[in-house]
Amino acid sequence: MVKKVGQKIMILNEGEHVQIEPYGSHIVRVRVSAGEIRNLDWTLLKPETSQPEIITEKGETVLVNGDLLVRVTQEGQISYWNKHGKLLLSELWRKERDIGARMIRGKQGGLFHLEQHFRSVEGEHFYGLGQEAHDLFDLKGAALDLCQQNTKSTIPFVISSRGYGFVWNNPAIGRVEFGTSETRWVAEAAAQIDYLVIVGDRPGEIENRYCRLTGFAPKFPEWAAGLWQSKLRYETQEELLGVAREYQKREIPLSMIVCDYFHWPQQGEWKFDRTYWPDAAAMVKELEEMGVHLLVSIWPTVDPRSENYLEMREQNMLIRAERGPGALVYCRGPETYYDPTNPEARKFVWERVKENYYSLGIRNFWLDEAEPEIGPYDYDNLRYWIGNGMEVSSLYPFYYAKTFYDGQKESGQDEIINLIRCAFLGSQRFGVVLWSGDICADFDSLRRQIKTGLHVAVSGIPWWTTDIGGFHGGDPDSKGYRECMIRWFQFGAFCPVFRMHGFREKKDRPKSPPVTLDGFCYSGGPNEIWSYGEEAYEIMKHYVEIRERLRPYICRQFELASKEGIPVMRPLFFDFTEEICYEIFDQYLFGPDIMVCPVYEKGRRERRVYLPSGHTWIDTAVGKEYQGGCWITVEAPLERIPLFLRKGTDLAVELFC
Repeated sequence: MVKKVGQKIMILNEGEHVQIEPYGSHIVRVRVSAGEIRNLDWTLLKPETSQPEIITEKGETVLVNGDLLVRVTQEGQISYWNKHGKLLLSELWRKERDIGARMIRGKQGGLFHLEQHFRSVEGEHFYGLGQEAHDLFDLKGAALDLCQQNTKSTIPFVISSRGYGFVWNNPAIGRVEFGTSETRWVAEAAAQIDYLVIVGDRPGEIENRYCRLTGFAPKFPEWAAGLWQSKLRYETQEELLGVAREYQKREIPLSMIVCDYFHWPQQGEWKFDRTYWPDAAAMVKELEEMGVHLLVSIWPTVDPRSENYLEMREQNMLIRAERGPGALVYCRGPETYYDPTNPEARKFVWERVKENYYSLGIRNFWLDEAEPEIGPYDYDNLRYWIGNGMEVSSLYPFYYAKTFYDGQKESGQDEIINLIRCAFLGSQRFGVVLWSGDICADFDSLRRQIKTGLHVAVSGIPWWTTDIGGFHGGDPDSKGYRECMIRWFQFGAFCPVFRMHGFREKKDRPKSPPVTLDGFCYSGGPNEIWSYGEEAYEIMKHYVEIRERLRPYICRQFELASKEGIPVMRPLFFDFTEEICYEIFDQYLFGPDIMVCPVYEKGRRERRVYLPSGHTWIDTAVGKEYQGGCWITVEAPLERIPLFLRKGTDLAVELFC
């Protein structure tokens, strides 16, 4: 039975209750339950007001909400259309086998195995879904898990080339299949199907409406737009200060320097080990005098030997195992994690951070291990404050970021920027820079990072970065790796956040773990821009200078992202409607006026570039102008990344020289 109830359309069948309603202008929300519809908004913001209309047309019930029309047949089949009469998306019903588009299969504990099936459309393209180094640009044809892991952030939102965005509003473990026979969204254990469809004439319009659902990034601090220096790891206060002093001596501007993990006495003790960091307040002060901010690593792990463990366990502030021992990961000991879905746990951790870091003048935090990283990933064996891991695990990074954002806001901090390894729907509103995790240090990984960054941009996260040079491995003395580092650094200069990091090979590294500092964790090799030889140093220094000259332009793009949701780094199809732009992954726009064409193959000294039609493009290397709508081949010597300016911009070619 299909009926109108106020501004909603209800479908009532045996064992199925469907509710279709407006959720702000041009957006509809659909929930399907075996019983009563539940108000599980998870991380969505409250909807803006809209003026929907429900009419009957040709025997169908039609919800008109701005530019979006939802048609429901008498049998309860749903389809979505835009104002131009174009079919965007429709459910897949297999009448010959009497199989519907919506599956609800009961499980223990009041949860259900859920599936939502849609028709596949030939030639449709999908982008977004967070970040994963799967080497895919167009997601059509892919089957992808919905979960959080190191190097993988599930943000269940995609943009379709047909003119709509789709939000799977569900933090449950599951999967999505963008098949050639159908598109299928699956939750392994959840209370109800819950999704939203967003219509728009342009990707930017869809992105804006999506951010109105999930939140806009706050104002990006202008001081953070330069180079961030990091390595695994500066072992002492004096070593870190020595690096900052060397940058100052060489007159190389530095925005941030990073104090990485295991600077603490024990996991779950959020404070400095004073043996190696004897006067952190003085360190912060000296850095501030140099114009450099300090970013301090935070891990959410809690060791049973730590000073906070017993209190947190007694007050239900830790993630627990549903069965068996409570250790969720082994890292220098059997660790569990604090549970940020518990408001009291969030307050507890922030108070420790405030007492031991914030009081010293530290205002920026690196929220590592944010998935959280469990070994093995048995989600059904996790018990969070708000539910079983199969239902709620993807929420961890959202509430981890909220822990710090809320604490910083309550402390009166206006400019908030924290680094995090994982994200979910809405994470952007907490001032996080998402980075792509512990990736490999080679050209293959560099190629995949370009695609990863573009998917993240589409997913609503405008602040993104990658470990320049990759994380795992990389010999600073290797000629081949130096080439990779140079090419990655050039790419990094045109990423939203410009950040060095990595676990470099160390020539005097012992064959077995030494007993130094914390007794377990040693440092990797050098990873400053002067660590890779004179040729690399001069090239990298030049791109730091270019980044500095572009700061006003970059900050304008961050401001646009905060106000409109338009990503700083974005795929060509975001601005250009040509079909070829849905295929090109290795060129992208950095703001509206700079087209970046990274080199990601060893030994490559030229590359093919497509110039979108309707514009004149200027090669910044030589000042030559080209009319768009064609492919060209340009030189790409080691010292240069191909860059093109859209003619008519205020930017000058001289900025790149």
